[in-house]
Amino acid sequence: MQHFPQRKLVLGSTSVYRRALLERLRLPFEIAAPEVDETPLPGEAPANLARRLALAKARAVARQHPECIVIGSDQVADLNGQALGKPGTHERAVAQLQAMRGQSVVFQTAVAVICQASGFMQEDLAPVRVQFRNVSDMEIENYLRLETPYDCAGSAKSEGLGISLLDAIDNDDPTALVGLPLVRTCRMLRAAGLDLLGVSA
Repeated sequence: MQHFPQRKLVLGSTSVYRRALLERLRLPFEIAAPEVDETPLPGEAPANLARRLALAKARAVARQHPECIVIGSDQVADLNGQALGKPGTHERAVAQLQAMRGQSVVFQTAVAVICQASGFMQEDLAPVRVQFRNVSDMEIENYLRLETPYDCAGSAKSEGLGISLLDAIDNDDPTALVGLPLVRTCRMLRAAGLDLLGVSA
C-alpha cells in the first residue's frame, strides 16, 4: 500500500457552516477565502454551476497553497431548473421561499478536493431533494425574522428553524444539505492521502 506524507488541510471557504461541518472530522485545518466570481453562466444548469464553482474555489486556493490539500464547495438550490443562491436580503429571501413553497427542490451541493503538488483532483455532487410545505406568508416572515438565513442557498437553513418549512428530505448524506457533504469529502481526503483516523485531534 502506498503511503503519502501527511499534508496540511485547507478549507477554501469562509462559510461558518462548512467550517463547523469540517470540524467534526477533528482534523487540523486552515481557512482561506477563495476569490471566485460566482455569477452563473448563461443557461448554466444549477448542478453544473455548483460543480464549476466548487472546483474554481478549490483551484483558486490551491494556487496559493500548492503543498496543501484544499477543499472547495458550493451549493445551489435547484427549483425546476432555476438556480437559487444566497438571497442576501430579506426581500429576496421572501421571494425565494414563496417560490419554493409546496415545491420539490433539489439542493445541489458540490465538493472538490485538490492538491496541486501531487496532481490530485477529485470532485463530486451530492444532490438533496427537499419537499417544502405550503407555508403561509406569515410563516415565511416569522421564520426569516427568527433565523435570518440570508447567507444560505434558497434561504433554507435546515439545521435550524428552516426544518419547520419542510415535509421531507431525501438524500444519502445528511451533511450535504448543510453545505459540505462529509461522506464524499472523507472519501476524497482518504484518496488524497490523509489518514483521517490517525491524526491527533
